[in-house]
Amino acid sequence: MFVTISLLLAAACLLPAAGKLTGQPRMRKSAAHFGIPWPRYRLIGVAELAAAAGILIGLWWHPLGVAAAAGMALLLLGAIVTHRKAADSVKDMVPALVGLVLTLAYLALALAG
Repeated sequence: MFVTISLLLAAACLLPAAGKLTGQPRMRKSAAHFGIPWPRYRLIGVAELAAAAGILIGLWWHPLGVAAAAGMALLLLGAIVTHRKAADSVKDMVPALVGLVLTLAYLALALAG
């Protein structure tokens, strides 16, 4: 179960990171929507990429995975707050909410074992 959650969470971090780091139009539109300058928004992709790497390494060294997931949880909480400030609907927040639930499941499993 832990390996499955780890792989799902790593993918959930990696996909948006790739979009931000490659400058996909959808990500640029999101940055503008939230009023975040593109270079700063792109840094979120760096954090997501680091989280994905940390979570994968966490399969062998749990403390790093826990630290990466804790950072990702904070990032996702920030995303939810940013969506609320932008008056986005719950539907717009679903990716961040699902990511947060997945991150919390990872942390629960990592800290329980």
